[in-house]
Amino acid sequence: MRRLLGLILIPGLLAGAAAAQAVDVPPAPQTVVIGLDISKSNPLVDDPAYAARVAKRLTGEIDKLPVRSRVMVRTFGAYDSSANPLKIDEVISARARPETVAEGVAALVSAMPQLVKEGKLKAQDWTYIVSFMETMSQQVDCAAGDVRFIMLTDGIEDSTIARMQRGGSLPKPEPIFAGCTELLMLGIGQGAGSPAATKRIRDQWQSWASAAGFGKFTGLYDW
Repeated sequence: MRRLLGLILIPGLLAGAAAAQAVDVPPAPQTVVIGLDISKSNPLVDDPAYAARVAKRLTGEIDKLPVRSRVMVRTFGAYDSSANPLKIDEVISARARPETVAEGVAALVSAMPQLVKEGKLKAQDWTYIVSFMETMSQQVDCAAGDVRFIMLTDGIEDSTIARMQRGGSLPKPEPIFAGCTELLMLGIGQGAGSPAATKRIRDQWQSWASAAGFGKFTGLYDW
């Protein structure tokens, strides 16, 4: 009887141990790249209310990241790297908790119009979104884990690559982000002038993201 009871209990104990082990597996770390478009066409540089709204939306993308997740913040606009000195890299840990990192990044985004007004950041005449993305593709490994790009931009490429405001089209990219999880653009079409123009910009970035290898594209004019 005792042996029979043991045979009955052992599978249950093993199943319980396996379940507990599964529960204890920590969530995989993520890499989140946040691009801040400081070109003059983006309301992020001159509209405090808009900047605060974007910052609030961004907080929800960061404040629950798992331990060992990496958060990279960069500005972009002109192609000249010296015009974009802002570079922040944080790794989520016991000291750098996700809610603390989220609060810091949100404070920076909210302050963008004031930083531009005070001359600490310079609003730029060009918008090299594609070049920024190509540069950042060399700094992430989409095959190694969950990689997301969050771009605070109107999505209007205005460069030697494409003049979208004048009807230009984005070039088809190489699959440089194959395996990356998502490209999220917040503020796409802001200042484009019409719903039709916003749709055209969103559709182009949808095609670009798919060809570049992103698993998902989200382009939000508002939220």
